[in-house]
Amino acid sequence: MDAAKTEQSLGALIRELTREVSLLLHQEVELAKTEMGEKATLVGRSVAAITLGGAIALLGGLALLAAVITGLGALLDTFLPTGVAVWLSPLLVGAALAFYGYSRIQKALATLHHEGVVPKQTTQTLQENTQWLKAKIS
Repeated sequence: MDAAKTEQSLGALIRELTREVSLLLHQEVELAKTEMGEKATLVGRSVAAITLGGAIALLGGLALLAAVITGLGALLDTFLPTGVAVWLSPLLVGAALAFYGYSRIQKALATLHHEGVVPKQTTQTLQENTQWLKAKIS
């Protein structure tokens, strides 16, 4: 009878352990969901703050650009007629910015072209795994 009683208690212990492990896993999943929700909220707020900061910095940059154009126009006005200085200063500043932007784009494109988009390390690892598998099969 002791053996039957021991088996019953062992079965009950296993059922209890299974139930508790299941409950623990469920609680861990719920905790992970809650934590990820909190992190998503934090990330969303941070992205909004970065976007707002970027928009304000852009407006500041535009104000500085207007000041540079106005200052260059005033400088050119001393050497050229006012009508020419008014259109020449934004043309010069715009051309300089366009050239700089174009050069940055070309440099980035050259880097992308040289680097490529294929993940080299992953491709190499896959090839090594394939060779290893072929060696194991042979």
